[in-house]
Amino acid sequence: MVDEAVLGGLSVVSKISVCITVLSLLVTSGCTVLGPKFEGVAPATLPTSWSTSDLEQSKNKTARWWQQFDDPVLNELVEKASQQNLDLEAAGLRILQARTAVGVAESFQYPQRQNVSGSVAKIYQNENTFDNASLSFDAAWELDVWGRYALGVESAEATLYASIASYHDILVTITSEVARNYINYRTFQERVLLSERNIEIQRRVERITEIQYESGDVTELDVQQARTQLYNTESALPSLKIGMMQSRNAIAVLLGILPDQVMVLLDSPWVDAKVKVFDNKYEGTRNSRLTSDYDQYSLIPATLPISTQVDAGLVLRRPDLQLAELQAHAQNSQIGIAEADLYPQFSLFGVIGLNSTVPAGNDFSFSDSLNLSLGPAFSWNIFQYGRVKNAIRAQDARFQETLTNYNKQVLLAVQEVTNALESYQLNQYQQKLAFRSVDASVRAYNISLTQYENGQISFERLLNSLEKMTRSEDAYAIVKGNVANQVVALYKSLGGGWEAETGRPYLNDALRSQMENRTDWGEMLDETQLPLLSPDQVPNAVSPFGEPIDPAKQSYPGGP
Repeated sequence: MVDEAVLGGLSVVSKISVCITVLSLLVTSGCTVLGPKFEGVAPATLPTSWSTSDLEQSKNKTARWWQQFDDPVLNELVEKASQQNLDLEAAGLRILQARTAVGVAESFQYPQRQNVSGSVAKIYQNENTFDNASLSFDAAWELDVWGRYALGVESAEATLYASIASYHDILVTITSEVARNYINYRTFQERVLLSERNIEIQRRVERITEIQYESGDVTELDVQQARTQLYNTESALPSLKIGMMQSRNAIAVLLGILPDQVMVLLDSPWVDAKVKVFDNKYEGTRNSRLTSDYDQYSLIPATLPISTQVDAGLVLRRPDLQLAELQAHAQNSQIGIAEADLYPQFSLFGVIGLNSTVPAGNDFSFSDSLNLSLGPAFSWNIFQYGRVKNAIRAQDARFQETLTNYNKQVLLAVQEVTNALESYQLNQYQQKLAFRSVDASVRAYNISLTQYENGQISFERLLNSLEKMTRSEDAYAIVKGNVANQVVALYKSLGGGWEAETGRPYLNDALRSQMENRTDWGEMLDETQLPLLSPDQVPNAVSPFGEPIDPAKQSYPGGP
């Protein structure tokens, strides 16, 4: 048992500990957070010609923009990519990593060292032998006088939400890449169908020429010219099929599956029926003037003409701009963390333990072996020869670099939107002209074939009209694909597509189960603990030092 002297000593120590605790609370309550307070980035400068229309209406148009193509296969591909893409899965895991980093940062606000240690030893001293046993608990708590650890939490939180913005940015890219490669696949597919139909026509012309040659109406030169044009058209067909194959394989990678598996999605009954209608319509227009409904039977996805009015607020909601700003926020906190090294560090420490040494063979006695030490401490790096100040300057320069990077991202966003918008308008105009070219070339071929069969024109003119029809139809298919791809580019430049997945878990069930079986994650993998917020919500979710951000003092893109 512990005697009264020890109890008396403990009561004195207890009084001292109470005083130290009160003193520490006073010091903590008056702590100063160093470094500049992050007030958001400067408002972005956008072209004055861009509108400031109803943002909610614009958001609704871009949320699921790919559905404007009215293509069920494309809709299914986008849906599967959002669930299976491996880059998106990796981005979800980076969110999880950032989330654990927040937990680590928060833990430093509590006692940083809490150790329990013990030992049992046998001591040999001259001819004597002793047994020793010890058990101790020690703790140390560096007080966050200068806000070092609070700033660490702020930086970790900003990094966490930056990882969510990065997830959204990758989702925008994945969605647009699925749509772009699907459009390319259908464009190559239509070009293959057109090429095969033109090959059939050229074979028919070759047979007519051979019959006329055998009857002596034409020379062998006409036969060889017909064969030359036929072989040229046939030789171009493999390159078109290679384009189909490459687009198909790109879609497979985006969906995280093998090429054979993606073919099941691409060759759906809906597409087969559309190909059959396309073939029938193509044959129906071969001997008549093309009409305005020609494109209704095309395999290339198309939308109704979209508005060329750009909403500035929509551009500022791009996830990559949110990412750039949140990176600046995280780096801003690092300045204050570096400044804390200029000042002394205050801490509380305590050690309580038992240490007993007795002659070998005797029982341990702990009645007089209690040790206790408790008190404040401080340390101060007073001679650093400019190391700390230069470290502060380096963090400040990195912060300024993040602001510069944000400004660059704004300019890149303006460039992408402007390029996509103007290219879309020019491609639309090009499509109208290309359609006229197809219309004229088909009529010219039909007329020339009739006149050739009646002996009114030379074979050379027939081949010339056939070649022009083949080229104009192929060029028109390419232009239609370009128009569709410019629609994709425009919505990508506006940052559209991430809204459709907001609120979904960022880890699928299979991956979550695999990680839970391997490691104790607690509630970290529970998606309800961290929903995928929209960029509008992300800045308001970052609350440095537990204080809500005043929207009136912030300049977050897409915010109030």
